[in-house]
Amino acid sequence: MIDHSPTRELSVIGSREGIQSLVDALAGQGYRVLGPTMKDGAIVYDDVASVDDFPAGWTDRQDAGRYQLERRGDAALFGFAVGPHSWKRFLHPPVEGLFTAHEGDDGVVTFSPAAEMPRKLAFIGVRSCELHAIQVQDRVFSGGPCVDQGYASRRQDAFIVAVNCGQAGGTCFCVSMQTGPAVESGFDLALTELPQDFGGALVVETGSTAGAALLEGIPHQPATDAQMAAAQAVVAHTAGQMGRSMQTDGIRNLLLDNPHHPRWAEVADRCLSCGNCTMVCPTCFCTTVEDHSDLSGNTAGRIRSWDSCFTLDFSYIHGGSVRQTRQSRYRQWLTHKLASWIDQFGTSGCVGCGRCITWCPVGIDITAEVAALRAAPDTARHGEDDGGA
Repeated sequence: MIDHSPTRELSVIGSREGIQSLVDALAGQGYRVLGPTMKDGAIVYDDVASVDDFPAGWTDRQDAGRYQLERRGDAALFGFAVGPHSWKRFLHPPVEGLFTAHEGDDGVVTFSPAAEMPRKLAFIGVRSCELHAIQVQDRVFSGGPCVDQGYASRRQDAFIVAVNCGQAGGTCFCVSMQTGPAVESGFDLALTELPQDFGGALVVETGSTAGAALLEGIPHQPATDAQMAAAQAVVAHTAGQMGRSMQTDGIRNLLLDNPHHPRWAEVADRCLSCGNCTMVCPTCFCTTVEDHSDLSGNTAGRIRSWDSCFTLDFSYIHGGSVRQTRQSRYRQWLTHKLASWIDQFGTSGCVGCGRCITWCPVGIDITAEVAALRAAPDTARHGEDDGGA
């Protein structure tokens, strides 16, 4: 949250020229600069080299199973919610080589890492819900005794330029999850895009010494009282725009106490088991591992790729899959996301970004499913086996 105390100094940079200077400064320090851009009818995160790569003047309209880009009435650079991509795809790539093995002419097999150390990453336009998602994955991949070295190396030097949301999407519910819309921590710089009455200027807050050092090389000036008040008003307005809400009180016990609720069968009748919700989710981390070899048989490699608990093979063990029905797989996903995740990592696995609602082909709404369970809990807590625990 933006702090208006006298000891907290906020700065202002120009909209287009400020972002261009920011991109140039990060690139000059060897970062791979990533930010929002338009591609294939959506706003996605990709490499950016110029402010012209940003989706100036575009917004998104989102609802359950619906996403559409529309023109805004201004030239705002961050006047949209979130698209199908999350920053997870850069910190925890969809496909990642783990190692290669090569057998030499002498019959000796040598193992080597599959890839060199990655370039430093710089993210521009990270929303508060996404910052929370990154922090959730930090717990998963580097918060325990077994650290994922690939994730840790990419995360270690990541430079994060956050953005306070100026517009909520139709499926956003970050206020319910206490994950937004204002950024509070975990960033190097945080931007708030002011209305056009202020010339589209960006209020900048520093969150680290690295952020402060970078800002020194970018033309800026102290924010005025009017600009600081306008920045606060932007966030407050967005908080009142939420397209969805979820009551989270007692949600862990609600889900764990209702394994045989008839709602699971109802949602399974609509679910396609496509896995879209897990692919767009910024916190889901399930993977599978595959080994490949070349035609000569002398070189083999192991890769890790994203997987989904919605696939039949994901829970396969000797003798078959543990969760053979869509009902059991949807229940596993939702119960893990909102209940047992808390037991594992001390936090919910949901940050309220709404992606799973928007990108579900049949418009299944996670907030509606929780509300249905809460409205009529299964007090019996018993039932017949539904084809998978």
